[in-house]
Amino acid sequence: MVDKNEVYIAFEILLEEIEAVANSIREAGSQAFQRGSYDEAQRMIEVATRLADFRDKVKGLQREWSDLFAKHVPKVKRKGQRRKFEKLPRGLRTPEKAFRRPILEVLVELGGRARIDEVLRKVEERMQGVLNSSDLQPLPSNPHTIRWQNTAQWCRYKLVREGLLKDDSPRGIWEISERGRETLQRGRV
Repeated sequence: MVDKNEVYIAFEILLEEIEAVANSIREAGSQAFQRGSYDEAQRMIEVATRLADFRDKVKGLQREWSDLFAKHVPKVKRKGQRRKFEKLPRGLRTPEKAFRRPILEVLVELGGRARIDEVLRKVEERMQGVLNSSDLQPLPSNPHTIRWQNTAQWCRYKLVREGLLKDDSPRGIWEISERGRETLQRGRV
């Protein structure tokens, strides 16, 4: 069975990226308006509107996933009220690109492949001076997931898409590819 937490994390990552794109579109629209490029500003408004609709669809899918999965897992009784977290302002968490080299180096150190928990433990050790207090907080939507681990998993996704990590590794295993080793050796991470 698919781990609910990993799917939920994937939705959170996607929503964060959509928000980053939305911020860029808003900034481009604002600049176009200030320059007097009203046609361009109008195009940015149209794109932003479509993106907002898309974001709402993704949020709906996330809710649908949570509802679907909740029916198949026993409910856990919690003591007291669930604490509410505010969304982290943009720029406070360590960017995912900061995790690229540590992930690749740790995988080489561990013989080329390792379980996710082992990789994350070593990455955390390696990034002691980089991770900040915001990185160490739980995600607002999932208090069982620490923000930096979510960011590292998003980075892993991108490394797989770039061919630096293998995409056919067994579930729960991260594995560096030959291309990843070569990129690391050349210092082009």
